Amino acid sequence: MDKIVINGGKRLRGDVKISGSKNAALPILIATLLTDGKCVIDNVPELEDINTVVALLKHLGKKIKKEKNKITITANGKLQTDAPYKLVSKMRASVLVAGPLLARFKKAEIPLPGGCAIGIRPINIHLDGLAKLGAKYFVSGGNVKIFAKKLNGTKIILDFPSVGATENLLMTATIIKGKTVIKNAATEPEITDLANFLVKIGADIKGIGTKTLEINGVKKLKGWPDGYEIIPDRIETGTFIVASSLTLGNINISNAIFEHNESLIEKVKLAGAKILMLNGILRVVGPKKIKPVDAETQVYPGFATDLQPLWMALMSIASGKSVITETIFENRLQAVAEFLKMGADIKIKGNTAIVKGVKNLTGAKVVASDLRAAAALILAGLSAKGKTEITGLEYLDRGYENIVRKLEKLGADIKRVIDN
Repeated sequence: MDKIVINGGKRLRGDVKISGSKNAALPILIATLLTDGKCVIDNVPELEDINTVVALLKHLGKKIKKEKNKITITANGKLQTDAPYKLVSKMRASVLVAGPLLARFKKAEIPLPGGCAIGIRPINIHLDGLAKLGAKYFVSGGNVKIFAKKLNGTKIILDFPSVGATENLLMTATIIKGKTVIKNAATEPEITDLANFLVKIGADIKGIGTKTLEINGVKKLKGWPDGYEIIPDRIETGTFIVASSLTLGNINISNAIFEHNESLIEKVKLAGAKILMLNGILRVVGPKKIKPVDAETQVYPGFATDLQPLWMALMSIASGKSVITETIFENRLQAVAEFLKMGADIKIKGNTAIVKGVKNLTGAKVVASDLRAAAALILAGLSAKGKTEITGLEYLDRGYENIVRKLEKLGADIKRVIDN
């Protein structure tokens, strides 16, 4: 079992380049199931979740060639319509194969998805939307079987702007008969990236980036051999913004899209950080004194739930009290127990954490409970006095490309070692 060892107190300085977005790459790779044409996807991060979806696409019948951050996907005979448990159970995004398979073959079978430690996140919104397009489904033995005699476009109003459901229904609607209108759609940049890719391969989509998507089904989609570049990862961008703010840092962040992190940027400014955008480079200078700033998670473009544990790490050494409210996932406050081991003063009331900043955190042995908690504990360790040891890295490997190496280059005393 690996662990990360950090000797805290180092000021981060230098340049860092943001990797491609995992949450954009996953649905775009899955969207290639909609076509037999050759698709080349660039700027794909090297992560465990990407490896999982590549294995899933191979199982379903795609031919994959992977060269560092470029993945080429071509047809390899007839596609299968059943996804294996051993892959779907690793990663929740696997449920996205249901829509493309249903649209092409009028049937799909997938195990109930796994890979999430932060909340229940049921897939009923996905299934109810597919049912409105004409599908029927039932659950048997832990598998969801979905089938349809025919599918037709219709109006779908989502009960909640679910990212996954929006992506699944968007992909399904591209090649079925008629017009589909998705209202209360999620508007995250990753959905915009998916929609833009679908348009490249021949889909007819209007309202991209808005809460109302209109999709006119086409008979067939083509490939995109010229290379579609995945957008930068906004959560990784946010991680380095907070890292610089937390360590009195001076970091230049490249390959970042300013607009994707506006809600966080406004908050770190209120906390005292200086942020400049020059020639496409995001420069973040951390404050000598961190001011307390409240945060409440919201759907995009509000404050992202994925950034909440990172914000808690920052607020744990602020000069006063802040209130952090989690409205998206019921288990997103699990990192609090580990922060307490490091000397943080945090009290939980329901879905709210009341954080009273302390002078400094102290290094300790901590365990990550999920992907963003792992990143938050790394940030806490960077600012803490003494040595911090973090285990539970299987979560970290799913969502951050080379984070230890990137932090080392910025001056952090951090290493990953095998824990015997």
